[in-house]
Amino acid sequence: MIKKYRIEEGRITETPVNEQIVVLVNPDDNEKEFVLGNYEIDPHNFSSSLDPEEPARVEFENNHFEVIFKRPKNYSSRDHFLFKVSSLGLFLFEEKLVIVISEDVNIFSGKYFNHVSGVREVFLKVLYNSIYHFIEHLKIINMIADEIETKINKSMGNKYLLHMFTLEKSLVYYVSAISSNSFVLEKIRNQGLKTKFSEKSQEFMADLIIENNQAKGQADVYSQVFAGLMDARASIINNNMNVWLKNLTILTIAINVPNFFASMGGMSEITTVTGISNPRTAHIAFLIFAFLVGAIVYLIFKKVEKR
Repeated sequence: MIKKYRIEEGRITETPVNEQIVVLVNPDDNEKEFVLGNYEIDPHNFSSSLDPEEPARVEFENNHFEVIFKRPKNYSSRDHFLFKVSSLGLFLFEEKLVIVISEDVNIFSGKYFNHVSGVREVFLKVLYNSIYHFIEHLKIINMIADEIETKINKSMGNKYLLHMFTLEKSLVYYVSAISSNSFVLEKIRNQGLKTKFSEKSQEFMADLIIENNQAKGQADVYSQVFAGLMDARASIINNNMNVWLKNLTILTIAINVPNFFASMGGMSEITTVTGISNPRTAHIAFLIFAFLVGAIVYLIFKKVEKR
């Protein structure tokens, strides 16, 4: 899918002709040939824009420069707590910006796109949008982890522990992606003559680097905390299982004590043992006795356990 936009009165609006911004969403072969035939874009970098495994990088050509940037992929319930990373291709010419992305998302969302003065400013704000989404996803991951930890405290299975392993795996992907983005931002800032950014854009680039470093620091902290507490969470589940087995053992013993008396005398001799001639009344009396004995045994074990 190809979408075309212009900048009119500081806003990005869709247009069929005289476009300044071209967005390709998961392009097919015909769309790919059309763009490669009309713009001097490196075919390898174009394909890398759709490859989630491709590392972030920047390359400077004669009349433009090409950036492969990492961004978080939109989360779906089908991902089962795995937050994935996708690639984004930006090809910036003098008066035109070509963006290649693998999923149909609104990359011009947010208040920062309400006032733009040119394609270079749009380019920088698309980079900021990717960094901002990383920060938002990190907050979501932390919230999910808090909910799972609450459930782990009462869990005796591996379900929630596996969810935590998946979140930890997501953080590893995020740390790697954000780190590679930081190299791209530093290289763009250091190549001021080639990028031809204004002084205002250079200041915004410095803000981008700060935001990206904060995202990287946050992802590093979350990843280290998750990794450091995984053994503790596994121990909690084992302890929950041990407590459950211990209570089950006490309950089994409490049931077996009155069962011992029933086995010695036999259920058919209840009337003789209790001295009650009515069999129904005798059985009820024995059941009450068995319940009391079982309860006393259970309470004795619990008291001993506390001491």
